[in-house]
Amino acid sequence: QVQLVPSGGGLVQPGGSLRLSCAASGSVFNIAAMGWYRQAPGKQRELVATMQMAGGTNYADSVKGRFTISRDNAEYRVFLQMNGLNSEDTAVYYCHARSPYGIDFWGKGTLVTVAS
Repeated sequence: QVQLVPSGGGLVQPGGSLRLSCAASGSVFNIAAMGWYRQAPGKQRELVATMQMAGGTNYADSVKGRFTISRDNAEYRVFLQMNGLNSEDTAVYYCHARSPYGIDFWGKGTLVTVAS
């Protein structure tokens, strides 16, 4: 099993920045990719950004150029730097990990609210 513990999130004004962090523990050898999904009120959960442990990243079109996913190479910890936030980024953000066999692990959600 893999445990994912997120941190960060909160209230930010439009145009502002936030940084999310997610630390993995447990059977981390079982992780092939880590990243973030989000779910806005009344909408389905959607991919925000993912990073393959072997290299390579993937971003939703809506966040390209504004969000950056990175990793602490010493640990199984990923970060999501979010810049230029707008109201459409308001959502609950979920840390996610996937095993090489397609098994998904989820952390608790962390709320990001963009409002003036």
